[in-house]
Amino acid sequence: MIFVVSGPSGCGKSTLIGRVLARRRDLRFSVSHTTRARRKGERAGRDYFFVDPAAFERMAARGRFAEWAVVHGHRYGTSKAEVEVKGRGGDVVLDVDVQGARSIRALYKDAVTVFVLPPRPAVLRRRLIARGLDAPDAIRARLANARREIERYREFDYLVVNDDLERAAAELEAIIVGQRCRRPAREAALAPILRSFRAAGGR
Repeated sequence: MIFVVSGPSGCGKSTLIGRVLARRRDLRFSVSHTTRARRKGERAGRDYFFVDPAAFERMAARGRFAEWAVVHGHRYGTSKAEVEVKGRGGDVVLDVDVQGARSIRALYKDAVTVFVLPPRPAVLRRRLIARGLDAPDAIRARLANARREIERYREFDYLVVNDDLERAAAELEAIIVGQRCRRPAREAALAPILRSFRAAGGR
């Protein structure tokens, strides 16, 4: 099962995903490719695959990405290999922007999409400033982009308002568990149970 978590830059989606991944060993994170420089504390292959623009373009030209986009001047992409990788077990969680979520949904029809919203613009602004990653002009651009992205919330299956980190993480985990309990997801596991009851007959 594919879970796509999206939302404006600074809404806390990466932190929420990290909380849920720490609690559930039956989930894996899809590591994206990017052309931006590695930030302090980031590790190649864990946070992102850091590649130069030429390498990224070659992957895009060969159809290796399930989605990719230019975001705030840098290229980001989700490789099909990361989404479809076999042998690592569990469902996969993607951290992508709103444009990427639409592309993933078009390619993987059963993908479950979750949109993370900050409670207010002022909260999002404080979070972006607190990260210490962007100049004032870049923060203004991210806020303007956030206003446009939030208007597209209807494209998503679920909404999580990140006004309290623990509650929001619990909601994201509940969405994942709930999706796994839906009838289509349980059909294969139910087969032997149904066979046993049919074999038992009236006993």
